[in-house]
Amino acid sequence: MREFRVRASAAEDLDEITRIYQHYVLHSSSTFEIEPPKLEEMARRRLAMLQAGFPYLAAEENGRVMGYAYANAYRPREAYRFTVEDSIYVSPEAAGQGCGGALMASLIAECEKGPWRQMLAVIGDGGNTASIALHRRFGFREIGTLERVGYKFDRWVDTVLMQRGLKML
Repeated sequence: MREFRVRASAAEDLDEITRIYQHYVLHSSSTFEIEPPKLEEMARRRLAMLQAGFPYLAAEENGRVMGYAYANAYRPREAYRFTVEDSIYVSPEAAGQGCGGALMASLIAECEKGPWRQMLAVIGDGGNTASIALHRRFGFREIGTLERVGYKFDRWVDTVLMQRGLKML
């Protein structure tokens, strides 16, 4: 396994973050976006999450961003305010090398410092076994599957829902 340093993301990371996310938009069903967002849109999204108080992390190796993760509101309605949804994206060249685990551990730790009590994973594509296994390793349990809710790459795609509690302070 390789060693990745996880830290708060910076505006300077956005070129690499955008490149990583664009790969997943174009080549996987882990996100249901069809058109890759531009750098400006990724910057806007990151800033909105940070201004709302959510963690947005980057994993680097030798000074290069190899993955990123963030938590965001699960839903906008007030009653959901103690529930977050996680997102983790790893550069293809770092996949299976410990980057996702490093990001997940740090993201959970950051969320446990906040007011949140539940973390959900909404995993695009029921065949995304790597993401499902990563979440299981960190204590998530499958709570359901939304069948054929997305359409990408000329096929219907499921979404797997997973959940874990966060430490009560």
